Parts: sequence; structure tokens; C-alpha cells
Amino acid sequence: MLYTIIKENSYQDSVNLMLLTNKISTMDGINKVQIMMGTPANKDIFKTAGLHTEELEKAAANDMCIVVDTDSEDKIQEVLDEVDQYLNNQAIAGSKEEFETVRTWDKALKALPNANIALISTPGQYAAEEAEKALDNDMHVLIFSDNVSIEDERRIKEKAHEKGLLVMGPDCGTEIVSGVPLAFANVVKQGNIGIVGASGTGIQEVTVQIDRLGGGVTHAIGTGGRDLSDKIGAITMLDAIKGLANHKQTEVITLISKPPAKEVRDEVVQLLQSVSKPVVAIFLGEEPHAHEGNFYYANTLEETAAISVDLAKGNAVKANYYQYNLEVPAVDLKPEQKTIKGLYSGGTLGYEAATLISRGLGLGKSEHHEDGYLLKANGFEVADLGDDIYTQGKPHPMIDPNTRIEFFQKAAQDEQTAIILFDVVLGYGSHEDMAGALLPGIEKIQKAAQENGRNIYFVATVCGTDQDPQNIQEQKAKLEKAGVILRDSNNQAIRTALAMLDIKVEEADKEVVPAKVEAPKAEITISSAIEKFLNEKPSVINVGLKKFTESITANGGRAVQFDWRPVAGGNERMRKVLSVLR
Repeated sequence: MLYTIIKENSYQDSVNLMLLTNKISTMDGINKVQIMMGTPANKDIFKTAGLHTEELEKAAANDMCIVVDTDSEDKIQEVLDEVDQYLNNQAIAGSKEEFETVRTWDKALKALPNANIALISTPGQYAAEEAEKALDNDMHVLIFSDNVSIEDERRIKEKAHEKGLLVMGPDCGTEIVSGVPLAFANVVKQGNIGIVGASGTGIQEVTVQIDRLGGGVTHAIGTGGRDLSDKIGAITMLDAIKGLANHKQTEVITLISKPPAKEVRDEVVQLLQSVSKPVVAIFLGEEPHAHEGNFYYANTLEETAAISVDLAKGNAVKANYYQYNLEVPAVDLKPEQKTIKGLYSGGTLGYEAATLISRGLGLGKSEHHEDGYLLKANGFEVADLGDDIYTQGKPHPMIDPNTRIEFFQKAAQDEQTAIILFDVVLGYGSHEDMAGALLPGIEKIQKAAQENGRNIYFVATVCGTDQDPQNIQEQKAKLEKAGVILRDSNNQAIRTALAMLDIKVEEADKEVVPAKVEAPKAEITISSAIEKFLNEKPSVINVGLKKFTESITANGGRAVQFDWRPVAGGNERMRKVLSVLR
């Protein structure tokens, strides 16, 4: 039976409520539960989950909605007690914070008058409006929120460009500004490599590999995944490249992108070829066979980092960065066990896996499939579990292990599965002990397979540094103790998994050839606002998820927490009226 509880004017951010939902769902006697704010989009999720009730229709966007499916009415009080205890613990934790919390833009600007960036993680339908408020106050904007329309993205990016500001996002998960990680990011050494990427975990993997190779990063600017689409036209990417070209501390520029629109790619490459600094670029899915002048192309994220570090240190670029001997573990498999299942929390890491597996199988380019799959062929599968289809009403798999464990179990049930390939991404924003959270599921799968006379092998990479809030050595030790085969990069993990099935991906040497079109090294100018942004520590108004303030204050930035609530209680008509009047 379904029971509905509405807590009026009790706003909580979505991540807190998702984690609370997961906690309640583990209680005995609870068939199903969902805890969300009463927004129209969330009410649709209740319907999809089979938890919609008439009482929900009365709820406003500021009201917390709890719907429980249980056979025992006595369980409801237990649920309410657990909810109250969780929220009280959140309140106690909040009272110990070292930053100021405000409820309006005016107070936020008064508390941090020199704020230069707004980090926005509100529900998507409100994000563009909050971004415009930040732009009106001459701040750069990082939009973590997804579900922002492409029309809104185009409008606010054009507005930012006209004002000489940057809009990073929407759906932008990773940023490093002057050594300060924002949103989901790792703590890496500072240096002379500047990165711009239409990719979150791609930036994380490259910055981590640069750190491990002894290099360092000036900035890592995420643009949002749609920036290089034909509908946006790389507005943020182009302005960020110009900024890094003018930034004295940046001596090498590195670009990371999933497949862009061809016309947009050509415009970006033309700008990069006019830059006097050396450039390294990876367009995932492409197979470049040569470098052009001072423009170096990479095939994998690991190679992207290696070339960048060599250039940054003044070393000669190698013709081939794949001359290493990977240890290939011996395997004991049934004849039908011939496939790999890649289950990724990082979309770009998953795309790299899909690309390399496709090449190993001779399938050509990997295409995005339905249900978040990046590859589905011949029993081989690679899924991006951070795809919107899997995160509606649920935490991202970097935060919560449940979706991944479910997919591990599903993969293990397929008699063709030999290897389960996955990533563990550390850093701010991510789970405090993801290895520990995944272990029970891994061990259960291994035991069940062995009882059925099979072996299932797990191969993984841990994307992180020694400076991250999680202890990377402890994370690796836990995985290795459970028999997980670890490699130092996603590229090496993928190649190891393929080699275990006698599949190889060869990489040809790259020669340096003259640029096809010798672009003039023109003087590139930038706005004073972008120049200032790249030459000082960030001062951030954090609009939404409170946990994002931790990385800022811990790494030398300044932050004010904007304890955001929907305007007019979420009443859409009144909100639009107030927006016009402001």
C-alpha cells in the first residue's frame, strides 16, 4: 500500500534526498520509497516509479514529498523517525561550516562583494534564470545542473560572450581554477598546462595522469558536453582557448572533446593553429596518424596527458606512447565466455572504452545507443551509468554505488560475460569510499560464479591522486584484496581486458608533418574579465548543492553558500511575473 507524507516548506537539495531515499529503501518491510521535492518534473518521476498518489498533486516545489510502499502501516513512523534524524544530522553538520550562508542574491553579493563565479546546481528548470542573474552581476557561471534546454544554453552563452564572461556548462561536472577544484574534480599539482574540455571525466583522467607524470595544471575549464554541437558553436570553448592563449603561466594548451560537429571542430582547430603555444588535442573516436606542426593529436586520454607533460617539460614528443608491456593475467574461462561488459560512472571514460573495444573488434566507430549504452555489439557492452536515463531521481554513480552493483549483477548473469570493466573516480564530489561500497557486490558475484563453475574477472582503474580527500592507496588495496585487476589508466585497463581475450589494439607511430594550412599567428585578445578570472583564486557564490563549498574553501578559494529555494514557492506563473519585474 502507498503512504504519502508532505512536509511543507521543507526544502532540501536533491543529492541529500536521493541519499536519504537509498538509506530508507534498505529498511526491513519497505517495498519501495521515493523522497523528492514537489516539482512538476519530480512528480513525473513518482509516476514513472509507480509511486504517484493524489496527495502529491497538492504539493508545491518547496514541499518535501515522501511516498512509501509498505505492507505495514507501523513502518511509516519508523520512516519518519529516520527522515527526521537524517535532516537533524544535516543541520548539525551545517552549523559547523566555515562559510556564510545566505538566502538571496543581494545578501550573497554583500557577503562576497568580489565574487567572480557562480556555481549553479539548482534543478534544471531554474538554472538558466539563476545564471542570467549571475551574468547581470558580472560573474562567470559554472552550471552543474542538467536538463537545461539548448535554447536557454545558447541564449545565456551569447549573453556571456557579449559581456566578456564565460558560461561553463550546463551539465558541466568538472572545473579547476588556479588550483581550486570545483564540483567533481581531483586535487592536482599546479603547473603550466592549461586544459579546456567538453568532457567531465575526460578532464579528470587527463589531469590525474598529468599529476602522476610529474606535470601540473594552470586551469581545467569544462565547457559542457553540448558546447561543440552545431547549435551552440563552441562559444565557451573558443573564448576559453583565447583566455589560455593569453595566460602567461599556461605554456601548453590541451583540448579534450567527444565527437564535435564537423564545422565547429574546424573552427576550433583553426583557432588553435593560430595560437603560438603548443597544442595537444583529443577528439575521442578519431584515429589521427600524424601531428601537424605545433599541433599534436592523441588517440587516448593517457596519451593526451603524456604528450602534454613532455611538451611542458621541453622534452621531444615520442612517435609512439604505447610501447609498454602490460602484464596479461591468465584466465580460466568457459568456451561461451567471450565478452566484456564495461560499466562506467564516467561518460568520457566509457566512450574511450567503447572506442578501443570497437577498434579491437574491427567494428568501426562506436555510436551512442539507447538506454545510455555507448557500445552494444556481439555481446560486448559499454554503458554510461551517469547518463540522464539512470540518474533521474537517483544519485550519480560517482556518489552512490547501487546502480553500478545492479548492472554488475545483470552482467554476471549473462553466460557470455568473461570480464567486467569499470572505473572508480575519486576527488571532491565523489563517494568517500567507493571501493568499499562496491566490494560486497563484487565478492558476492565472484562467489556465485565460482559455485556455478565459472570465473568472472573484474578489471578497473582508479582515477585519483594522493592529494584527493579519499585515500587512493586504501582504495586500491581494497579492490586488489577482492581480486580486482587494477591498471594505472583507463586506457591500460581496457587494453588489459581485451588482451585477456586475445584481442589487441595496435597503435601506429605518428610522425610530425607540416600543418595542412599554416594559420597566421595572430594576436588574440580577451576581455579583462576573463584575464582577471584566470589570474586569481576563485571567489564563488555556490547556488545549490552545499557539498560543493568544501573543495573551494579547502584549496584556497572563497565561498558563500546561497541556500537556494524556488521563487514564489515554485509557482511557475508567479515566478515568471517576478522574473519580468526584477
